[in-house]
Amino acid sequence: MNKLILLRHGQSQWNFENRFTGWQNVPLTKKGEIEAKKAGELLKKNKIYIDYVFSSVLERANKTAEIALKEADLNNLWDKGKLIMIKNENLNERDYGDLVGLNKQETAEKFGKEQVHIWRRSYETPPPNGESLKDVVDRVSPYFKNNIKPFLEQNKNIIVVAHGNSLRAMMIEIGMYKPKDISSIELPTGLPLCINFNKLKLIDFYYLD
Repeated sequence: MNKLILLRHGQSQWNFENRFTGWQNVPLTKKGEIEAKKAGELLKKNKIYIDYVFSSVLERANKTAEIALKEADLNNLWDKGKLIMIKNENLNERDYGDLVGLNKQETAEKFGKEQVHIWRRSYETPPPNGESLKDVVDRVSPYFKNNIKPFLEQNKNIIVVAHGNSLRAMMIEIGMYKPKDISSIELPTGLPLCINFNKLKLIDFYYLD
């Protein structure tokens, strides 16, 4: 069997402030850095060897990958002290458009809880000037097929360090969930989700502990 590890970045400053972040570059909090370190400890504890690292182009995901994989003591992934990581904007978080930077509670008070819930959880309805989850799936899926899946076909172990919505999109692509069910799936920050494959057939998945 080989593994695909999905890791949502550690808590960011705007996670802490309950703001819509989208493609905005926001640093990790101290708690986020601790979560990333813990993720690396779990990889090491479970003796998971990683062959390739993928991430978005956003700082909070890149920093989480760097901290976690350093803690995991995976020397094969480092070159002259720098993590070898494949970054691509197709793995970025969902673009929340006009909502970026706004406090989620204040946004609900302004536009109404029901409208904001639709913007956040509807599969096809985007926020103003932003992306729907379907839009995220439409950019993540071809990237996964063309750039990540070939390594899984070679029985390599992959880690993708990205964001709640881009990882949800990947979960749809590999058949873990249907689009109608994905909005109820919450991915905790900094906790590695291990997905086991046998010749590209999904066997099982679980969070590391």
